[in-house]
Amino acid sequence: MKILAFGDNLIDPEMLKNGLKSFEDRGDEIVIRDWSHPTTADLQRDNLKVEQEGPDSVKVDDALLKDIDSFDLIVTQFTPIGRKIIDSAKNLKYIGVLRGGIENVDKKYAESHNITVINTAGRNARAVAEFTVGLILAETRNIARTHAAMKKDVWLKDFPNKDNIPEVGGKTVGIAGLGHIGKLVGKFLEAMDAKIIFFDKYVDEYADFEKVDSLDTLIKRSDILTLHMRVTQETTHIIDKAKLAEMKPSAYLINAARAELVDEPALIEALKEKKIMGAALDTYMNEPLPADSPFLKLLNVTLTSHLAGSTADAFRNTPKLFAERFLEKYGK
Repeated sequence: MKILAFGDNLIDPEMLKNGLKSFEDRGDEIVIRDWSHPTTADLQRDNLKVEQEGPDSVKVDDALLKDIDSFDLIVTQFTPIGRKIIDSAKNLKYIGVLRGGIENVDKKYAESHNITVINTAGRNARAVAEFTVGLILAETRNIARTHAAMKKDVWLKDFPNKDNIPEVGGKTVGIAGLGHIGKLVGKFLEAMDAKIIFFDKYVDEYADFEKVDSLDTLIKRSDILTLHMRVTQETTHIIDKAKLAEMKPSAYLINAARAELVDEPALIEALKEKKIMGAALDTYMNEPLPADSPFLKLLNVTLTSHLAGSTADAFRNTPKLFAERFLEKYGK
């Protein structure tokens, strides 16, 4: 099998070479080409455009597509694989995406050409799960806002939750979506003596966690509600005004998954009117977050710049994880 792998600023050619070594060991030919940008910020801008406008919205230089018709498998993290590349790759049988999502690949068009598209589910699950715990602690314990105040020489003691600052231990944490990430979040917080409940219609039971019968029940019982669902037509704005009204006034909403899960105007209203205690968010409908975003004026929200899945360890380990899964399923 002949393999074309695209590196970038975050999974560079050396990481690809090391991670895909199991292909080389069995005699496959690997060609690695570099789609790195001048800066990581430039790469992220192109990636954001691809996610918003589709894989054909960003051009890949022709030099990177040399002999594209000779490859059986293309491996990519951010390099967009749109219709032009698919039409040119006459021998292509597989597209491997070194991410959980496949927004940079025209999956439907690829499959219409009998090309199998394979993602790397859970590749940054630990990174996102650890970050989620960080968001919970940052918001409930006022870590981020006191840091910002200290930088301004303010010894801050006045917080939105100053009369009821909680500990995670003993609280009920509701996990909406018990995939790779949700399971790790639950394990981490269970070790902190939280009670873990979850709702996921595709998971019947899991370890010591309690499954509840509906999202409404999950919301009503949770002191901390953390979202780990995929975005589908069914889950878009699944947390809307009505669902936010079901949360306890003392509860916190955490979203390190996808912005589309939450009706942002409804959340902003709930935070403004203090219908919930607070929220912590890593993802937004408009990114970068606009300077006039109402979120920036709220005191009871912790905001981060879409960082949850980005760790050196996650990027370094992804090619190896992909290779293992690919060869197990398709390498016989």
